[in-house]
Amino acid sequence: MTNYIELPVSGLEGPLTEMEQTVQDATHRFARDVLRPAGTEMDAMSAEDAIADGSILWEVLAQAKELGLKVSAMAELEPAASTRLSLIAGEELAWGDVGLAGMILVDWFPPAFSTLAGREDLVEYCEQYRGCWGITEPDHGTDMLDPQADMATANGESGTPNCVARIEGDYVVINGQKSAWVSGAMTAELCVLYCHAEADEQTQPGICVLVPLDLPGVSRGKPLEKFGARAMNQGELFFDGVQVPITNLLARPDTYNDLVHKTLTDANVSVGNMAVGIARAAYEHALAYAHERVAGGQKIIKHQNVQYRLFHMFRKVEAARALVRRAGEFNATAPVPALHGSTAAKVTATQTAFEVASDALQIFGANGLTKEYPMEKLVRDARSFLIADGCNEMLALKGGAQLINPNLL
Repeated sequence: MTNYIELPVSGLEGPLTEMEQTVQDATHRFARDVLRPAGTEMDAMSAEDAIADGSILWEVLAQAKELGLKVSAMAELEPAASTRLSLIAGEELAWGDVGLAGMILVDWFPPAFSTLAGREDLVEYCEQYRGCWGITEPDHGTDMLDPQADMATANGESGTPNCVARIEGDYVVINGQKSAWVSGAMTAELCVLYCHAEADEQTQPGICVLVPLDLPGVSRGKPLEKFGARAMNQGELFFDGVQVPITNLLARPDTYNDLVHKTLTDANVSVGNMAVGIARAAYEHALAYAHERVAGGQKIIKHQNVQYRLFHMFRKVEAARALVRRAGEFNATAPVPALHGSTAAKVTATQTAFEVASDALQIFGANGLTKEYPMEKLVRDARSFLIADGCNEMLALKGGAQLINPNLL
């Protein structure tokens, strides 16, 4: 029989530094012992019960802070080291439960995006609060990620924005709404808001501003009942003449496109990384089950078709992780980050997660369809990420547009 090799948690990843190993061990234990059971419990709750007083969510978020995964702490490291550490931790959290991982990671968005905007002075302020990122609108989905209109059809029009902000003296005044897909909106205290700018009765992309959600004029819709990643609450935010101090401004129209570019290179890698966590969890569940389940007089791991399927699942997980980390480290160190590289990582990893989760469910057979086993939840979670932070089809259009070399036209 071929010698069996026990791979480490990170699979074929090279040796970790002492700090990376410590963080991986801590987040892995937290994901296994806290996130997995809590995520399963919350998946069965209504969206309102999941955020209510007494929900296990609040205990999870309190324990997550003890991990010490702050943007300010990461900023003390070199960019490549900081990125690797964030991706190692993020994969483990998503391996535990991607919905709760999302709840933990959205708290990083206001301080992380402030850093991208060159406003490091706001990081400590942001880290006091639970965060969310408001960008998608009722009439605008992935196109909100595309201020240059690379995704637009020929002669297409973007339509009227649903949320606009204007600068009035020492304040940014906001009116309108963000759609029900604002992750963490129901529990957040601070929103990093991306919207159109209004001046002289004209609108254009855009403005980015940190909005405390306890300001007068801010209201919220109901938490969204949804298919996957159910532990991560999502919902609408409404703004009625909300006045935010101009000191909270991260980008004006002349710097907005640059910030959106940086934001997407960061966010797409993060979403891809979470998808790697889902894929790895699905693969590991299937591998363990194949060593337990007996059919045809022997454990199904002995069936060649099961071995074949598991090998391709393993291959896909390793390839997705490699691309995600490669894109993340490149963008952390390059003079100009490559958004199409980040997009490739997101599209590849999320597609991998869905394919691997689907194959894993197939190995579980009918058992995989029941809530007694983890697979039907993982399939739902994985499917959601083909849309999360931009539909893969639209992101591919954006990435393709970035391959055009204007010097060769």
